[in-house]
Amino acid sequence: MGWTDERVELLKKLWQDGLSASQIAKQLGGVTRNAVIGKVHRLGLSGRAAPSKPARPVFKAPRPARPAAAPAAPRRISQPPMTTAATAPQPPVRYIDEAPGVATVLTLGAHMCKWPIGDPSSDEFTFCGRRASEGPYCGEHARVAYQPAQTKKRSSANELARSLRRYI
Repeated sequence: MGWTDERVELLKKLWQDGLSASQIAKQLGGVTRNAVIGKVHRLGLSGRAAPSKPARPVFKAPRPARPAAAPAAPRRISQPPMTTAATAPQPPVRYIDEAPGVATVLTLGAHMCKWPIGDPSSDEFTFCGRRASEGPYCGEHARVAYQPAQTKKRSSANELARSLRRYI
């Protein structure tokens, strides 16, 4: 259907009433939503009486403040269970006293340990700051961050035959 004068007037009225382009297209019949949008643009119709969606409120209520973090007690670092006797003996369970570090985000250098200490949202948040030896961490923190690779269990002949039967 074409745009007759009556249909254009109805379009203008519905647009000013705040109906969406989809709603107008349904009421007019024979036109698509995009056709309505194109006609509105060509007619130069601007603002509406009421928006199709309610506006969001400008003011948002502030979030409640986070509680201050209590000083952390020393953490117990446990080692993974040993799977075979062939692996090197692991040192006993150690306690790391996470005292505040010496580096902040602004003073952290390229060769300093970047192990975070404390809550990032608190003012007391620091980094370890000791000399980095293994990647971005000092030796002590690298042992915590990088777990040793698990050795693979050797497959016996029976296990190999059983797995091959699945594919035959």
